Amino acid sequence: MRDETLAIHAGYTTDPTTKAVATPIYQTVAYEFDSAQHGADLFNLAVPGNIYSRIMNPTNGMLEERVAQLEGGVAALALSAGSAAVHYSILNIARAGDNIVTVPQLYGGTYTLFAHMLPELGIEVRFAKDDSPASLEQLIDDRTKAVFCESIGNPAGNIVDLEAIATMAHRHGVILIVDNTVATPALLKPIQYGADIVVHSLTKYMGGHGTTLGGIVVDGGKFDWVANKDRYPMFTTPEPAYHGVVYAEAFGPAAYVARVRTVALRNTGSALSPMNAFLLMQGIETLPLRMERHCDNALAVAQHLKQHPKVDWVSYAGLPGDRYHELAQRYTGGRPSSLLTFGLKGGFEAGVKFYDALGLIKRLVNIGDAKTLACHPASTTHRQLSEAEQVAVGVRPEMIRICVGIEHIDDIVADIDQALEAAG
Repeated sequence: MRDETLAIHAGYTTDPTTKAVATPIYQTVAYEFDSAQHGADLFNLAVPGNIYSRIMNPTNGMLEERVAQLEGGVAALALSAGSAAVHYSILNIARAGDNIVTVPQLYGGTYTLFAHMLPELGIEVRFAKDDSPASLEQLIDDRTKAVFCESIGNPAGNIVDLEAIATMAHRHGVILIVDNTVATPALLKPIQYGADIVVHSLTKYMGGHGTTLGGIVVDGGKFDWVANKDRYPMFTTPEPAYHGVVYAEAFGPAAYVARVRTVALRNTGSALSPMNAFLLMQGIETLPLRMERHCDNALAVAQHLKQHPKVDWVSYAGLPGDRYHELAQRYTGGRPSSLLTFGLKGGFEAGVKFYDALGLIKRLVNIGDAKTLACHPASTTHRQLSEAEQVAVGVRPEMIRICVGIEHIDDIVADIDQALEAAG
């Protein structure tokens, strides 16, 4: 089935008892066992079923199946936030003494996790000088457990050459983890280009309405854990944290996400509530439709800003001449989501005046909402970074980030124009 159909139907069939066609919300903590043996079989992973909603929930399971199918993966795990998805994706394969290699253009929260928190756990994070495969490859050694990137960077808007990076990582027997939050599977499916694991902040475009936190980890199911058992022994040796199960044997292609569920989630608890799973599925039903409007509006805004005499620069991969335009054509069909950045000729001061003058456009730090949103990254999402760190991840002091929504384009442009006039 096509994305438009999967977004509405994947993961759920009509409830056989009530005949409800809407996804039920299973608002329960625990599930009854038929017997002591049934409970033992569930904990031993010998039979399928539910144990406790921190680990699994039927509503969450429907969300997981829907996103896995949209991304072309074999299984998924829904979590309480996108930050949990990123964190767990690393903890699942890296231990003290290991390292991961990443592009420098990252969401501010991810950068902080990588630069400051993971090193305190003994996991080194090596930042490449840019997002090229060659720069990443220079940092890989026999203790590297993953290459990490964002398919479309937030807020930099850079588009990575996924296929080339995947080929390079696999040449070294290393997995590629891709944060696909900004693109969404409606525009780009990283697994098709060699990614092994995909993570999302479902809070953003997938949920789409700025109401609900959520994250997800999707297992591509193609990486051979057995062939790379020396680098990834956690999948081919008995797991002491979960009854000695050998994940590659018990779960085959879905070994990665099974381990995230039964080790990271079970023991640290970033569980998604079933109500949030229900709300996120409502958003996903209209994802393909919304992304069309997001992209159309974003291109129109970028073109308008590009021609405006008060605007110094515009960064949007949908514009001809942008350094990432060719990659946008290759990976997103020329529709690189609705995240763009720009700077006014008056520098930081003019940018602040523009930002303060916005009316229709909301001043906040979220992205992916149906509403058009604006942010000054240097003072908000990336404020915890030094000026040098901000520049490294693609944040300029005067930069305004706009995530273009699905309102009528004339109203969006009108608000931008009056704010530009107010900027002087």
